[in-house]
Amino acid sequence: MRPGTRGPAAPRVPPLTGPDRDPTGTGPDRDLTESSYRAHAEYRPCPGAAFHARPRERRSPGDRHRPPPTRPARPRTPGGPPVNRAGAFARREWGPLYRTVRTALVTRSWRAIPLTLTAVCLTALCQLVQNRSWGYGPVQGIGSVRAEDPLWLAVLRTPLSLFVPALDLPVWGALAQILLVFGIAEICLGRRRTLAVAYAATLAGTMYARAGIALGPDHPLGLPASDAGVVDTGPSAAVVGLAVYVCVRYGARLTLALVVLAMVVEVVVKPNLAGKEHLAAIAAVFLAIAAAACFQRVSRSRPDSEAPATGSRSGAPPIRSWILRRGPLQRRSWRKARSIALARERGRCR
Repeated sequence: MRPGTRGPAAPRVPPLTGPDRDPTGTGPDRDLTESSYRAHAEYRPCPGAAFHARPRERRSPGDRHRPPPTRPARPRTPGGPPVNRAGAFARREWGPLYRTVRTALVTRSWRAIPLTLTAVCLTALCQLVQNRSWGYGPVQGIGSVRAEDPLWLAVLRTPLSLFVPALDLPVWGALAQILLVFGIAEICLGRRRTLAVAYAATLAGTMYARAGIALGPDHPLGLPASDAGVVDTGPSAAVVGLAVYVCVRYGARLTLALVVLAMVVEVVVKPNLAGKEHLAAIAAVFLAIAAAACFQRVSRSRPDSEAPATGSRSGAPPIRSWILRRGPLQRRSWRKARSIALARERGRCR
C-alpha cells in the first residue's frame, strides 16, 4: 500500500443486543458467527465509557420478552410537579415589596431611610419632653390638634402632630409603627410622596373630626359634641394611609383587605374618634389613588396637538449624540464654527 493512500474499510460488525450472545451456535443467538464474536471481544471501550455506561440486568432466555423493571414514579399533581402553595402565595403577595426593600437596605443600609430615622428620633424626643413638667405645655402648644381649635391653627399644627405620641398609648407602639411603615414607604415611594401621603391622611382625619361634630351624633357618620375637646395626635392615621397606599402600589391585595378589615373591626368594637379618623384616612387615600388614575388615563388618551407628529419642537429629527453629528460645524464650539464658516467664504477651506 502506498504511503498516503487510504486503507481498506474495517468490516462492519452488528452490535450486540445483550450479554447472553452465544458464539457456539447452540443458544438462541445462532446468527452470531465466531468472527463477529471475536471482533466484539477485541473491542475495548474508551476510559470514560465505563463511567457513563449503566450496568444492564442479566436475564434468563425465558425472560427475554418480559419488559424491564421500571422505577416507581413519584406522585405528581395533575398540573405538574407539587408546588408549595404557601410559598407561592407569599411570593405573589409580598415578593415585589420584599425585593425592593431588601435591595435598598443591602445596598444603602440605614442611608436608605433617613426620613424614617429622623421621624423616630423626633417622636422619641417629643415623648421625653412632654413627660417633664416644663415640657408638656410647649409640646401641646405646637403639636396638639383639637376639633374646637380654629381651622388655620389646626392645619398649622397637623404636620407636627404626627410626631407627638398619644398620652394614653405606649410610645414603643408609635415608634415601631413609624420605623416599619414609614421605612417601607420611604423606600418604595420616596421621601416626598411619603410625606405627602402621611400629611394628607392626617389632615383627612382632622377634617373629618370637624365634619362629624357638625353632623351630630344622630347621623351615621356624625360624632358627639364631647369629641371636640379630644386631643388628636400620633402617627396612626398616617401609618394607616401609607400602608394602604403601598399595598395598592405593589398589588398586595390580601394585605390591603386585612388592613381595611382591621380598621372596620376597631370602629365596631370600640367606636371612638381615632378609629373613625383611620377610616377617613383610608377613604382619602383611595380617593387620591382614583383621581391620579383618572388623570393619567385622560392624559394618555388626549392627543397633543401642539407638538409636531415626529421629531422635536422644531420639526427636525432629534440628534442622539454629538458623535453622530455630521460635519465639523456640529462638532466644534460656536467660535470654531464661525472661523470655519469665514474661511469657507474666503475659499481657504472646503
